[in-house]
Amino acid sequence: MFIVDYIKDVYGAVKSLLTGMKRTGYYFTHHKEIITQQYPEVKQTLPERFRGEVVMLHDENNEHACTGCTACELACPNATIKIITKFDISPEGKKKKAIDTFVYHLELCTMCNLCIEACPTDAIKMAQTFEHSVFDRSLLTKKLNKPGSKIREGVE
Repeated sequence: MFIVDYIKDVYGAVKSLLTGMKRTGYYFTHHKEIITQQYPEVKQTLPERFRGEVVMLHDENNEHACTGCTACELACPNATIKIITKFDISPEGKKKKAIDTFVYHLELCTMCNLCIEACPTDAIKMAQTFEHSVFDRSLLTKKLNKPGSKIREGVE
């Protein structure tokens, strides 16, 4: 009984292999359709709605619109975003909440766009980057606010 099952398994494997080779041979002899693209040289254009990763927008003066309200952090279903806030003292002498660090864990992100929808000041958006393969997982944890950046005037 064991030998019969073994021979059936081998027969099924060879049949499957030949089916795949038949398909490959067909595309090899019929050059009408291009199936494979030479990736690094030829990059496919992505649709405008493609979601790649979260980025924080900065202007030419290294200013952003993030107030540190943590709405994006609360909207995120799996704790991809961590907002670390601090208190700055305004010229009037009042304490004002400000962003210290915007930590984004790309390896946890499901690209659901809920953080973007929750942001009241449109400080973050989804970029179209998709090449995220790295050997060190810690490189997927990003600090989105640039060094020395500050909140844009008039954003509350």
